[in-house]
Amino acid sequence: MKNILNYLYEHKILTKEEAKQVLTNIAKGLYNHSQIASFISVYLMRSITLQELSGFRDALLDLCIPVNLSDYDTIDVCGTGGDAKDTFNISTITTFIVAGAGAKVAKHGNYAVSSTCGSSNIMEHIGYKFSNDEDKLRREIELAGVCFLHAPLFNPAMKNVAPVRRELGVKTFFNMLGPLVNPASPKKQMAGVYSLELARLYSYMFQQLEKDFVIIHSLDGYDEVSLTGECKIITRDLEQILNPADLGLKKCLPGELAGGKTVAEAADIFIHVLENTGTPAQHDIAIANAGLALKAYFPGKNIPECIDGARESLESGKALHSLKRLIELNK
Repeated sequence: MKNILNYLYEHKILTKEEAKQVLTNIAKGLYNHSQIASFISVYLMRSITLQELSGFRDALLDLCIPVNLSDYDTIDVCGTGGDAKDTFNISTITTFIVAGAGAKVAKHGNYAVSSTCGSSNIMEHIGYKFSNDEDKLRREIELAGVCFLHAPLFNPAMKNVAPVRRELGVKTFFNMLGPLVNPASPKKQMAGVYSLELARLYSYMFQQLEKDFVIIHSLDGYDEVSLTGECKIITRDLEQILNPADLGLKKCLPGELAGGKTVAEAADIFIHVLENTGTPAQHDIAIANAGLALKAYFPGKNIPECIDGARESLESGKALHSLKRLIELNK
Protein backbone atom coordinates (compact mmCIF):
# COMPACT_ATOMS: atom_id res chain seq x y z
CA MET A 1 0.00 0.00 0.00
CA LYS A 2 2.90 2.39 0.68
CA ASN A 3 3.84 2.44 -3.01
CA ILE A 4 0.22 2.94 -4.04
CA LEU A 5 -0.22 5.85 -1.67
CA ASN A 6 3.00 7.54 -2.79
CA TYR A 7 1.89 7.07 -6.40
CA LEU A 8 -1.49 8.68 -5.70
CA TYR A 9 0.04 11.50 -3.64
CA GLU A 10 1.90 12.49 -6.83
CA HIS A 11 -1.52 13.20 -8.39
CA LYS A 12 -1.42 10.11 -10.55
CA ILE A 13 -4.43 7.91 -11.27
CA LEU A 14 -5.01 4.17 -11.19
CA THR A 15 -5.93 2.07 -14.19
CA LYS A 16 -9.15 0.08 -14.04
CA GLU A 17 -7.24 -3.11 -13.22
CA GLU A 18 -5.10 -1.41 -10.57
CA ALA A 19 -8.19 0.02 -8.88
CA LYS A 20 -9.83 -3.39 -8.94
CA GLN A 21 -6.78 -5.01 -7.37
CA VAL A 22 -6.46 -2.44 -4.59
CA LEU A 23 -10.09 -2.80 -3.56
CA THR A 24 -9.80 -6.59 -3.72
CA ASN A 25 -6.78 -6.42 -1.41
CA ILE A 26 -8.66 -4.14 1.00
CA ALA A 27 -11.50 -6.64 1.10
CA LYS A 28 -9.06 -9.47 1.80
CA GLY A 29 -7.72 -7.61 4.84
CA LEU A 30 -4.26 -7.02 3.44
CA TYR A 31 -4.12 -3.41 4.66
CA ASN A 32 -4.62 -1.89 8.10
CA HIS A 33 -7.21 0.74 8.98
CA SER A 34 -4.77 3.63 8.75
CA GLN A 35 -3.77 2.59 5.24
CA ILE A 36 -7.39 2.17 4.20
CA ALA A 37 -8.29 5.60 5.61
CA SER A 38 -5.35 7.18 3.77
CA PHE A 39 -6.41 5.53 0.52
CA ILE A 40 -10.04 6.65 0.93
CA SER A 41 -8.88 10.19 1.74
CA VAL A 42 -7.18 10.55 -1.64
CA TYR A 43 -10.63 10.64 -3.24
CA LEU A 44 -11.84 13.26 -0.80
CA MET A 45 -9.23 15.61 -2.23
CA ARG A 46 -9.57 14.88 -5.94
CA SER A 47 -12.17 13.54 -8.32
CA ILE A 48 -12.40 9.86 -9.07
CA THR A 49 -11.92 8.82 -12.71
CA LEU A 50 -14.20 6.61 -14.76
CA GLN A 51 -11.49 3.94 -14.85
CA GLU A 52 -11.03 3.96 -11.08
CA LEU A 53 -14.76 3.87 -10.34
CA SER A 54 -15.23 1.04 -12.84
CA GLY A 55 -12.41 -0.94 -11.26
CA PHE A 56 -13.79 -0.49 -7.75
CA ARG A 57 -17.25 -1.54 -8.97
CA ASP A 58 -15.89 -4.66 -10.70
CA ALA A 59 -14.02 -5.68 -7.55
CA LEU A 60 -17.14 -5.46 -5.39
CA LEU A 61 -19.28 -7.31 -7.92
CA ASP A 62 -16.67 -10.10 -8.13
CA LEU A 63 -16.60 -10.36 -4.34
CA CYS A 64 -20.33 -10.13 -3.68
CA ILE A 65 -22.78 -12.95 -3.04
CA PRO A 66 -25.09 -12.71 -6.06
CA VAL A 67 -28.82 -13.30 -5.91
CA ASN A 68 -30.70 -14.54 -8.97
CA LEU A 69 -33.90 -12.57 -9.51
CA SER A 70 -33.72 -12.84 -13.28
CA ASP A 71 -37.25 -14.27 -13.43
CA TYR A 72 -38.47 -10.80 -12.49
CA ASP A 73 -38.02 -7.51 -14.30
CA THR A 74 -36.51 -5.71 -11.31
CA ILE A 75 -35.52 -2.12 -10.68
CA ASP A 76 -33.29 -0.65 -7.99
CA VAL A 77 -34.13 2.73 -6.49
CA CYS A 78 -31.03 3.89 -4.70
CA GLY A 79 -29.20 7.12 -3.99
CA THR A 80 -25.54 7.61 -3.30
CA GLY A 81 -26.16 9.54 -0.10
CA GLY A 82 -23.35 11.85 0.87
CA ASP A 83 -25.20 15.05 0.05
CA ALA A 84 -25.14 16.13 3.73
CA LYS A 85 -28.77 17.24 3.52
CA ASP A 86 -30.28 14.88 6.14
CA THR A 87 -33.53 14.46 4.24
CA PHE A 88 -36.27 12.00 5.10
CA ASN A 89 -35.85 8.54 3.55
CA ILE A 90 -37.06 9.41 0.09
CA SER A 91 -35.64 6.46 -1.85
CA THR A 92 -37.07 3.96 0.65
CA ILE A 93 -40.53 5.53 0.38
CA THR A 94 -40.12 5.60 -3.40
CA THR A 95 -39.48 1.85 -3.33
CA PHE A 96 -42.98 1.08 -2.08
CA ILE A 97 -44.74 3.62 -4.27
CA VAL A 98 -43.04 2.08 -7.30
CA ALA A 99 -43.99 -1.42 -6.17
CA GLY A 100 -47.58 -0.27 -5.64
CA ALA A 101 -47.58 0.92 -9.24
CA GLY A 102 -46.78 -2.57 -10.48
CA ALA A 103 -42.99 -2.65 -10.67
CA LYS A 104 -40.77 -5.27 -9.04
CA VAL A 105 -38.16 -3.66 -6.82
CA ALA A 106 -34.89 -5.18 -5.62
CA LYS A 107 -33.88 -2.38 -3.26
CA HIS A 108 -30.20 -2.20 -2.33
CA GLY A 109 -29.42 -0.37 0.90
CA ASN A 110 -27.30 -0.01 3.99
CA TYR A 111 -27.11 1.61 7.40
CA ALA A 112 -26.43 5.34 7.56
CA VAL A 113 -22.78 6.40 7.47
CA SER A 114 -22.83 10.19 7.17
CA SER A 115 -26.52 10.83 7.96
CA THR A 116 -28.93 10.03 10.80
CA CYS A 117 -30.83 7.17 9.21
CA GLY A 118 -30.24 4.98 6.16
CA SER A 119 -32.65 2.68 4.39
CA SER A 120 -31.45 -0.34 6.39
CA ASN A 121 -32.05 1.52 9.65
CA ILE A 122 -35.64 2.20 8.59
CA MET A 123 -36.35 -1.33 7.36
CA GLU A 124 -34.89 -2.93 10.48
CA HIS A 125 -36.85 -0.55 12.72
CA ILE A 126 -40.20 -1.48 11.13
CA GLY A 127 -39.60 -5.22 11.40
CA TYR A 128 -37.91 -6.34 8.20
CA LYS A 129 -35.50 -9.25 8.66
CA PHE A 130 -32.36 -8.93 6.56
CA SER A 131 -31.45 -12.07 4.63
CA ASN A 132 -29.50 -13.24 1.62
CA ASP A 133 -31.68 -16.34 1.30
CA GLU A 134 -32.78 -16.37 -2.33
CA ASP A 135 -36.04 -18.22 -1.70
CA LYS A 136 -37.11 -15.62 0.87
CA LEU A 137 -36.25 -12.74 -1.44
CA ARG A 138 -38.05 -14.28 -4.39
CA ARG A 139 -41.16 -14.87 -2.30
CA GLU A 140 -41.13 -11.22 -1.20
CA ILE A 141 -40.81 -10.03 -4.79
CA GLU A 142 -43.71 -12.24 -5.85
CA LEU A 143 -46.09 -11.36 -3.02
CA ALA A 144 -45.13 -7.81 -2.06
CA GLY A 145 -43.40 -6.53 -5.18
CA VAL A 146 -40.32 -5.66 -3.10
CA CYS A 147 -37.32 -7.33 -1.55
CA PHE A 148 -34.60 -5.55 0.37
CA LEU A 149 -30.92 -6.35 -0.16
CA HIS A 150 -28.96 -5.28 2.93
CA ALA A 151 -25.53 -4.57 1.50
CA PRO A 152 -23.33 -6.12 4.26
CA LEU A 153 -24.99 -9.52 3.80
CA PHE A 154 -24.08 -9.58 0.13
CA ASN A 155 -20.62 -8.08 0.40
CA PRO A 156 -19.16 -9.46 3.64
CA ALA A 157 -15.67 -8.72 2.34
CA MET A 158 -16.36 -5.04 3.02
CA LYS A 159 -16.32 -5.62 6.78
CA ASN A 160 -12.77 -4.27 6.78
CA VAL A 161 -14.00 -0.95 5.39
CA ALA A 162 -17.14 -0.42 7.49
CA PRO A 163 -15.41 0.72 10.70
CA VAL A 164 -13.16 3.10 8.78
CA ARG A 165 -16.15 4.67 7.04
CA ARG A 166 -17.95 5.07 10.36
CA GLU A 167 -14.93 6.69 11.97
CA LEU A 168 -14.43 9.09 9.08
CA GLY A 169 -18.14 9.98 9.09
CA VAL A 170 -18.03 11.70 5.70
CA LYS A 171 -18.99 10.70 2.19
CA THR A 172 -16.38 8.58 0.42
CA PHE A 173 -16.13 6.83 -2.92
CA PHE A 174 -18.04 3.96 -1.32
CA ASN A 175 -21.11 6.20 -1.48
CA MET A 176 -20.56 6.34 -5.23
CA LEU A 177 -20.44 2.56 -5.41
CA GLY A 178 -23.67 1.72 -3.57
CA PRO A 179 -26.06 2.06 -6.53
CA LEU A 180 -23.56 0.32 -8.84
CA VAL A 181 -23.18 -2.97 -6.97
CA ASN A 182 -26.69 -4.33 -6.43
CA PRO A 183 -26.15 -8.12 -6.11
CA ALA A 184 -29.29 -8.81 -8.16
CA SER A 185 -27.90 -6.84 -11.14
CA PRO A 186 -31.27 -5.28 -12.06
CA LYS A 187 -31.69 -4.16 -15.64
CA LYS A 188 -33.55 -1.01 -14.63
CA GLN A 189 -32.49 1.65 -12.18
CA MET A 190 -33.14 5.08 -10.80
CA ALA A 191 -30.03 6.47 -9.15
CA GLY A 192 -29.77 9.74 -7.28
CA VAL A 193 -26.30 11.29 -7.17
CA TYR A 194 -24.81 14.19 -5.22
CA SER A 195 -22.97 15.95 -8.06
CA LEU A 196 -23.22 16.61 -11.79
CA GLU A 197 -19.75 15.13 -12.25
CA LEU A 198 -20.89 11.83 -10.73
CA ALA A 199 -24.07 11.93 -12.84
CA ARG A 200 -21.89 11.97 -15.93
CA LEU A 201 -19.81 9.00 -14.72
CA TYR A 202 -22.96 7.03 -13.94
CA SER A 203 -24.34 7.78 -17.38
CA TYR A 204 -21.25 6.35 -19.05
CA MET A 205 -21.37 3.22 -16.90
CA PHE A 206 -25.11 2.59 -17.27
CA GLN A 207 -24.91 3.03 -21.04
CA GLN A 208 -22.26 0.30 -21.15
CA LEU A 209 -24.43 -1.99 -19.02
CA GLU A 210 -27.43 -1.53 -21.33
CA LYS A 211 -29.72 -0.53 -18.48
CA ASP A 212 -32.93 1.45 -18.67
CA PHE A 213 -32.12 4.20 -16.22
CA VAL A 214 -32.88 7.61 -14.83
CA ILE A 215 -30.09 9.47 -13.05
CA ILE A 216 -31.19 12.44 -10.96
CA HIS A 217 -29.39 15.32 -9.28
CA SER A 218 -31.00 18.44 -7.88
CA LEU A 219 -28.85 21.39 -8.84
CA ASP A 220 -28.78 22.71 -5.27
CA GLY A 221 -26.97 19.56 -4.17
CA TYR A 222 -29.52 16.86 -3.35
CA ASP A 223 -29.10 13.27 -4.53
CA GLU A 224 -32.84 13.11 -5.27
CA VAL A 225 -35.61 15.27 -6.67
CA SER A 226 -35.92 17.80 -3.87
CA LEU A 227 -38.45 20.16 -5.51
CA THR A 228 -36.44 22.98 -3.95
CA GLY A 229 -35.31 24.08 -7.40
CA GLU A 230 -34.20 22.66 -10.71
CA CYS A 231 -33.22 19.03 -11.16
CA LYS A 232 -31.03 17.46 -13.84
CA ILE A 233 -32.17 14.10 -15.17
CA ILE A 234 -30.27 11.82 -17.52
CA THR A 235 -31.80 8.81 -19.28
CA ARG A 236 -30.55 6.58 -22.05
CA ASP A 237 -32.05 8.92 -24.63
CA LEU A 238 -32.01 12.41 -23.17
CA GLU A 239 -30.74 14.93 -20.67
CA GLN A 240 -32.93 17.71 -19.37
CA ILE A 241 -33.43 20.19 -16.57
CA LEU A 242 -36.79 19.97 -14.82
CA ASN A 243 -38.31 22.39 -12.35
CA PRO A 244 -41.18 21.49 -10.00
CA ALA A 245 -43.78 22.99 -12.34
CA ASP A 246 -42.60 20.66 -15.13
CA LEU A 247 -43.66 17.78 -12.88
CA GLY A 248 -46.97 19.41 -12.04
CA LEU A 249 -45.84 19.93 -8.44
CA LYS A 250 -45.15 22.86 -6.15
CA LYS A 251 -41.74 24.14 -5.11
CA CYS A 252 -40.62 23.09 -1.62
CA LEU A 253 -38.42 24.71 0.99
CA PRO A 254 -35.27 22.90 2.19
CA GLY A 255 -36.61 22.66 5.75
CA GLU A 256 -39.57 20.64 4.48
CA LEU A 257 -37.25 17.74 3.60
CA ALA A 258 -35.96 17.27 7.15
CA GLY A 259 -35.59 13.63 8.10
CA GLY A 260 -35.83 13.59 11.88
CA LYS A 261 -33.08 13.44 14.47
CA THR A 262 -33.44 9.74 15.35
CA VAL A 263 -34.27 6.51 13.56
CA ALA A 264 -37.64 6.45 15.33
CA GLU A 265 -38.49 9.94 14.07
CA ALA A 266 -37.36 9.02 10.56
CA ALA A 267 -39.50 5.87 10.66
CA ASP A 268 -42.53 7.90 11.74
CA ILE A 269 -42.13 10.18 8.72
CA PHE A 270 -41.69 7.14 6.48
CA ILE A 271 -44.94 5.56 7.73
CA HIS A 272 -46.91 8.80 7.60
CA VAL A 273 -45.95 9.45 3.99
CA LEU A 274 -46.94 5.94 2.92
CA GLU A 275 -50.20 6.28 4.86
CA ASN A 276 -50.78 9.43 2.79
CA THR A 277 -50.80 11.52 5.96
CA GLY A 278 -47.45 13.23 5.46
CA THR A 279 -47.07 16.94 4.84
CA PRO A 280 -47.92 18.31 1.36
CA ALA A 281 -44.20 18.73 0.67
CA GLN A 282 -43.37 15.16 1.72
CA HIS A 283 -46.24 13.88 -0.41
CA ASP A 284 -45.09 15.78 -3.51
CA ILE A 285 -41.41 14.91 -3.10
CA ALA A 286 -42.28 11.21 -2.78
CA ILE A 287 -44.44 11.38 -5.91
CA ALA A 288 -41.75 13.22 -7.88
CA ASN A 289 -39.07 10.65 -7.12
CA ALA A 290 -41.36 7.66 -7.59
CA GLY A 291 -42.59 9.11 -10.87
CA LEU A 292 -39.07 9.32 -12.26
CA ALA A 293 -38.36 5.80 -11.01
CA LEU A 294 -41.41 4.63 -12.95
CA LYS A 295 -39.99 6.41 -15.99
CA ALA A 296 -36.93 4.15 -15.66
CA TYR A 297 -39.18 1.09 -15.30
CA PHE A 298 -41.54 2.04 -18.11
CA PRO A 299 -39.28 3.95 -20.54
CA GLY A 300 -42.05 4.11 -23.14
CA LYS A 301 -44.23 6.26 -20.89
CA ASN A 302 -43.85 10.01 -20.62
CA ILE A 303 -43.04 11.74 -17.35
CA PRO A 304 -46.57 13.08 -16.65
CA GLU A 305 -47.98 9.56 -17.02
CA CYS A 306 -45.37 8.25 -14.59
CA ILE A 307 -46.08 11.03 -12.07
CA ASP A 308 -49.79 10.14 -12.29
CA GLY A 309 -48.94 6.48 -11.71
CA ALA A 310 -46.93 7.34 -8.62
CA ARG A 311 -49.72 9.54 -7.27
CA GLU A 312 -52.31 6.81 -7.79
CA SER A 313 -50.12 4.22 -6.04
CA LEU A 314 -49.64 6.43 -2.99
CA GLU A 315 -53.12 7.92 -2.69
CA SER A 316 -54.99 4.66 -3.35
CA GLY A 317 -53.09 2.82 -0.61
CA LYS A 318 -51.33 0.42 -2.98
CA ALA A 319 -47.91 1.60 -1.79
CA LEU A 320 -48.88 1.07 1.84
CA HIS A 321 -50.28 -2.36 1.02
CA SER A 322 -46.92 -3.34 -0.50
CA LEU A 323 -45.17 -2.32 2.73
CA LYS A 324 -47.66 -4.14 4.96
CA ARG A 325 -47.44 -7.30 2.86
CA LEU A 326 -43.65 -7.27 3.05
CA ILE A 327 -43.64 -6.89 6.83
CA GLU A 328 -46.26 -9.66 7.17
CA LEU A 329 -43.92 -11.96 5.26
CA ASN A 330 -41.21 -11.21 7.81
CA LYS A 331 -43.18 -12.16 10.92
